[in-house]
Amino acid sequence: MSRKTIKVDYLARVEGEGALKVTVRDGQVSDAELRIFEPPRFFEAFLRGRDFSEAPDVTARICGICPVAYQMSAVHAMENALGIEVEGPLRALRRLLYCGEWIESHALHIYMLHAPDFLGYAGAVDMARDYPDIVKRGLSLKKAGNAIMTLLGGREIHPINVRVGGFYRTPTRKELEPLADTLKQAREDALATVRWTAGLDMPEAGRDYHLVALHHPDEYAMNVGRIMSNRGLDIAVADYNRHFVESHVQRSTALHSHLREHDCYLVGPLARYSLNFGQLSPLAREAAKEAGLGVTCNNPFQSIVVRSVEVVYACDEALRVIAGYQEPERPFEPAEPRLSEGFGCTEAPRGLLFHRYRLDENGAILEAQIVPPTAQNQPSIEADLQELVGGWLDLPADTLRERCEQTIRNYDPCISCATHFLKLDVRHE
Repeated sequence: MSRKTIKVDYLARVEGEGALKVTVRDGQVSDAELRIFEPPRFFEAFLRGRDFSEAPDVTARICGICPVAYQMSAVHAMENALGIEVEGPLRALRRLLYCGEWIESHALHIYMLHAPDFLGYAGAVDMARDYPDIVKRGLSLKKAGNAIMTLLGGREIHPINVRVGGFYRTPTRKELEPLADTLKQAREDALATVRWTAGLDMPEAGRDYHLVALHHPDEYAMNVGRIMSNRGLDIAVADYNRHFVESHVQRSTALHSHLREHDCYLVGPLARYSLNFGQLSPLAREAAKEAGLGVTCNNPFQSIVVRSVEVVYACDEALRVIAGYQEPERPFEPAEPRLSEGFGCTEAPRGLLFHRYRLDENGAILEAQIVPPTAQNQPSIEADLQELVGGWLDLPADTLRERCEQTIRNYDPCISCATHFLKLDVRHE
């Protein structure tokens, strides 16, 4: 029996600390593991006993790349628990803030973390020497997203202006209007990004994914909608735990997620795009078609193109919100504590993010449950490696290792932040 092990001790260009191990026996992939060894951070535990109003600011600290997603899932869950409906300008401002996060997070991933894989560079710094204008475009896009987050969130990292019921302060029309020119240029940069990523040389690959995402009939779902899939799932956010289950595996400090009646599933850009293509703006749909995408996409390597299409949409949607903005009468809807349980789900840049909270009669948090998108995608990442690596075994060892890493980075896994270089250990037994 011949055996080969592909091992990466530290994954680079992902947010966090993880490793990769793929075992090949007799020309077949027998095992694929994404090992997450970053210490657990216990956010669910130290939320207990805190007031419901603290949840948005506490959960924002979970991630410096997508803090808005955690804030929004928290506030939606708390509002669900307290019976608060946020509509009108406040609802629109939340979409605008989410657009800012999608723009900056997707731009970071596309240009700095993922593109080097397609162009053969160790990282964005090396790539910038040969493609300075392209890297500058990526930084300009990220800056546009950060500008939205700074204005609405109070600062671009770990925003502090979001609260249950709305915002601590809402902007005036005069404050929002200068963003329009920035976003018009960003939209042009986003369209150029779609064309550029569509021209990258990428592997032919694909799986029959079980795609899961929020869906809303009238808009490309960001923070409101039902949880749906391409295999018939259609549930309210409150029913999440009836259909999804988390389990611990020894190789990971992050829990794995599975559908109760099925195996692994996929969340993120491919799922959102395939389930919500009709809700994209006309410009984004046209950009997708010109890039060669259909109304669905199951090639994980094309996720870089799909993310680019979502940036076009986010710029379009941000401009729409700004054009129609009317200042609200008050910055937030008041909240009264009560004994209750609430559920919230939004679409982080990397996919579905679920929150659940139980509150006592004074509004103190009795229990918190947070299910990040990367935890949900871990089994799917391993399934990609299991199914796809077998077709690449004839590649040189270094190229094979790089292809395996690229397969993981298709997901933009948010473990935390890491800057390690990679080492490969291939053993023949």
